[in-house]
Amino acid sequence: MSNRTVFQNNENSNPSNRRDFLKRAALFGAAACVPPTVLVSSCTGAERKTTSSKESQNENTMPVITKRRTLGKGSAAMEVSALGFGVMGMNYHRGTHPDEKAMIKLAHEVVERGVTLFDTAETYGPFFNEELAGKALAEFKGKIAVTTKFGFNYAGNKKNEMPAQANSKPERIREMVEASLKRLNIDVIELLYQHRFDPHVPIEDVAGTVKDLIAEGKVKHFGLCEVGAETIRKAHAVQPVTAIQSEYHLMWREVEKEVLPLCGELGIGFVPYSPLNRGFLTGAINEYTSFNSGNDNRNILPRFTPEAIRANLRIVEELNKFGRTRGVTTSQVALGWLLQKAPFIVPIPGTTKLSHLEENLRTLDFTFSAQEWSELEMAVANITIVGDRYPASEQKQVQN
Repeated sequence: MSNRTVFQNNENSNPSNRRDFLKRAALFGAAACVPPTVLVSSCTGAERKTTSSKESQNENTMPVITKRRTLGKGSAAMEVSALGFGVMGMNYHRGTHPDEKAMIKLAHEVVERGVTLFDTAETYGPFFNEELAGKALAEFKGKIAVTTKFGFNYAGNKKNEMPAQANSKPERIREMVEASLKRLNIDVIELLYQHRFDPHVPIEDVAGTVKDLIAEGKVKHFGLCEVGAETIRKAHAVQPVTAIQSEYHLMWREVEKEVLPLCGELGIGFVPYSPLNRGFLTGAINEYTSFNSGNDNRNILPRFTPEAIRANLRIVEELNKFGRTRGVTTSQVALGWLLQKAPFIVPIPGTTKLSHLEENLRTLDFTFSAQEWSELEMAVANITIVGDRYPASEQKQVQN
């Protein structure tokens, strides 16, 4: 593909200006966009609102999500907030982070802002991200949905393999569920995903095991991560799938070929993880950014080498150029693009900062025309993306 991106050699072309958005918060309403509720007006489900007694509804308060979307249909349907929250980065794979007390406080703030979908997994750590979610969110049982994932070989629930190999045998799934329920301090897992496909266990057996767990009241809904259309169909025939979770953003759109159309056909929700490409689409990362904290997987990802970052910043500049004249940040452009792709899409951005939480939630204040989004897509499509999203050892674990 050819590149038609021209850098703007002025002070506004710096992609890191996302941190200035709070200073411009009062100007958001004056941006070149239509009233705020339109972006998610296609959402299904009833509107609900979470408020704090100490808050008044004025322009200075933190945003509260009132719109809902539905993942799945029929008996598999699950109503959630239009934006979810990824817990992983609070203490795993995203570098240095605040202490546990601060993260628990932030998680409570996320709930206060109307977010009802929280995502974690046993392999994040392993185990200690689930433990953090349990400490932070257990008191909100019945008000929010905490989702988690199985699929790796932590036999005896011990960190006995690094990297852990795939294991979705029925007995391992059951062992994981019992341990995750304890770590999360909940009575039922609202949505249980297979984290990675296990080539040694038929997907029908996996779906059947989860179906049994649903009948036993230990799980409510079934999901799959990073799988292809054929696998989804086979699983769905045994136990209706509520959601597919896969990477999806302006730099990775493979799911548009088969998976997203199938989700629309079967009535399955779609949950994009890393909707900001592991922070890259925020504009806060450049070739000098270090990922050597010992707790950051970006240091092994081909797209996060200095050379790849330098080349791919042209994409961030396109988002920045789009948002600059509309009063929105690059993060909001990236999330807004996802939200308008389909009403059954619920991104799960994560953060360790209150200011970034507000920035993400204010994405719901904006909408733009289909033509505008199409022009952005074309501009980004004309840029060749440098670097694979995973090293070969991890790429072979995904189907799409």
